[in-house]
Amino acid sequence: MLVYPPNPVGKPGGQGGDGRIAKGVGLQYTAGWDWIAPTRDRNTGIWDKVTIEKTGAVNLLNPHVITVVPGIRKVLGNQQPAIIKASAELQNAENHVVKGVLQFTLDGNTISKLVTIAANSTQEVSLADFTLKNPKLWWPHGYGPQNLYKSKIQFLVGRQVSDQENVSVGVREITTSWNTETQSRQVEVNGQKIFIKGGNWIISDAMLRFSDARYDAEVRFHRDMNLNLIRVWGGALVERPEFYQACDKYGLLVFQDFWISGDANGKWLDPAKADDQWTRRKYPDDHQLYLKSVADQIKLVRNHPSLAIWCGGNEITPPEDILLAVRDTLMPKLDGTRWFVDYSNSDKMSLNTIGGNGDGPYGIQPLSNFWQERTFPFNSEIGSVGLSDYESLQRFIPEKNLIAPEYSAQNKTAKVDSVWDYHKYIAYDAFIDPYGKAKDARDFAAKAQLVNYDQYRGLMEGFSSHMWSWYTGTIIWKTQNPWTAMRGQMYDYYLDPNACLYGLHNGSEPLHAMYNPITGMVSIVNNTFETQRDLMLTVKTIDMNGEEGLVTQVFEEVLPSSVKGFLPIKTVVEKRAHDKGVFLCLQLFDKNKHKLSENIYWIKDASGNYSGLQEMAASQLQTSAQKTGEGKIEVILTNPAKAPLAFFNRLSLVNAATHKRVLPVFYSDNYISVLPGDQQKVTLEYQLKPGEPMPQLSISGWNLPEKLITIK
Repeated sequence: MLVYPPNPVGKPGGQGGDGRIAKGVGLQYTAGWDWIAPTRDRNTGIWDKVTIEKTGAVNLLNPHVITVVPGIRKVLGNQQPAIIKASAELQNAENHVVKGVLQFTLDGNTISKLVTIAANSTQEVSLADFTLKNPKLWWPHGYGPQNLYKSKIQFLVGRQVSDQENVSVGVREITTSWNTETQSRQVEVNGQKIFIKGGNWIISDAMLRFSDARYDAEVRFHRDMNLNLIRVWGGALVERPEFYQACDKYGLLVFQDFWISGDANGKWLDPAKADDQWTRRKYPDDHQLYLKSVADQIKLVRNHPSLAIWCGGNEITPPEDILLAVRDTLMPKLDGTRWFVDYSNSDKMSLNTIGGNGDGPYGIQPLSNFWQERTFPFNSEIGSVGLSDYESLQRFIPEKNLIAPEYSAQNKTAKVDSVWDYHKYIAYDAFIDPYGKAKDARDFAAKAQLVNYDQYRGLMEGFSSHMWSWYTGTIIWKTQNPWTAMRGQMYDYYLDPNACLYGLHNGSEPLHAMYNPITGMVSIVNNTFETQRDLMLTVKTIDMNGEEGLVTQVFEEVLPSSVKGFLPIKTVVEKRAHDKGVFLCLQLFDKNKHKLSENIYWIKDASGNYSGLQEMAASQLQTSAQKTGEGKIEVILTNPAKAPLAFFNRLSLVNAATHKRVLPVFYSDNYISVLPGDQQKVTLEYQLKPGEPMPQLSISGWNLPEKLITIK
């Protein structure tokens, strides 16, 4: 067997090299981008599953299950009925007519139809609608459970099953509407509006080495970020069913691009491109092949409840004949249940009234920007830094190149090692120095985690503060890497999370108290469908010695899917932070004194530095760890009264012999700060490999040297 690379392969380089990779129907990123080096063979060869299927006389193809959930639904209580629609293609390869029964079964309900199929023909057959009483609905993460039904669709000839397909069904209905206040599209699931908190996804592995386990881990990390949507970017592929299965399981809606990008397909003038914009605007060369590929991929993933939005391309539409065929013919015929947006920053999705490209910015930003600088109302790409810690860097950077970048405030430039540059390092500018000048790469990477946490917590808090007034959602650029890049990631290529993930985890939690660094307003955001009553909001500061100062505590109420400001505290915070900075702690308790949320900020001193952090006394944190089940560990962190705050503690599960991290591990929280006289519980889950000894727990923090804890 011979395999051939894309023709032409094109010259490599950033943003798709010379652009000719887009002449075919394939993976544009393989030519190179500003976050990935080129793939030398452009992923030539067979990479996806190849299967042989044995059936009877009739082959059952492309089953399609649609769920209709009318009205505005609640998560709890009995549900009004849902309507289930099922169809399939039946292929008769025999030289004679075949008669049989098409049958669909879900939750004990069976619907069937007598069918006659002509010789050597394929026909699509739709069954009668049936009503599912009191359905268990599927909801996005953060709003409700991800209920899934097992169903099967069969073709029977006599009593023999000629062919059968199993379909996992999530009963939900996704709609969109235009928000006239934000001037953008808003997404509704089961009639309830969802504030989109999303992440951009490229591909699980740049060289297409996919696995069910890796898909599950990566999507689970996105769930742990408290996001509710993943956008699959248009320079890659329509993701595989295993990806969608994980999104169904963890409650991540999916915004799926097709294979077009503004960079390679002619939107911008680019002297590095081989062809001019007029020529590139006609890419790909074979429009009919492109349309056949689109039809095939729609059928592949359309049954997944997580699939929410189809998109014509990244930052540009396909050529008009492709666009119209997809939008007006293929989508209504093959799906018809989801919103199709022409391109990722279309005015039909997010009205651009401020100029520019309609998405971004992409670099590190002052936290104030997220709160006060209005950007695009449904921003499909806004991003920042994403450097992982020193142990992660050691996995792919030679020791001689582990050199911290040197930033010049005077010139506003950074001196960066060539290997860091190759791995697409994006600058932290002057954001490291307020913590003290980095002594080496290890110190730089550790301080970068503080910046990471603050950046992504602040990003999501800022957008949430303008929920439904400025914004209907935002999608971070980006949240994962398919190779060893040093930007735009909440976990590294090896599935080791960094502080970006847990800053998002905090800032995106469904019920969250937050502090506006500009106005000093304390707000509560409620991303649930229920009014939250009798919330005790507690506001206090903690100085560098561990002394607490109560600002206030008050019972509050927050309406469903809303944000409300309650307490302006800027003056008192600035006064207490003046000399050495201060910690600000916001807590929410229910009426039974159960803690619902805790959010700890570290506030700069009057000079704009974290001088107090640099003088903190050693932590007195006490740590215990206990196995609670197969692959499950519970960690208790206890900080004695009258001790300093135990600040920014990283937990890691490590091999007992090598002390290298076990990967992947899923932490209920990480980079944790513990108040004086308080206790925190963290749960860890991992896959214990056969024959491996019980791992140890490593813990280290800003004011805590690394300790190894034996797990009981």
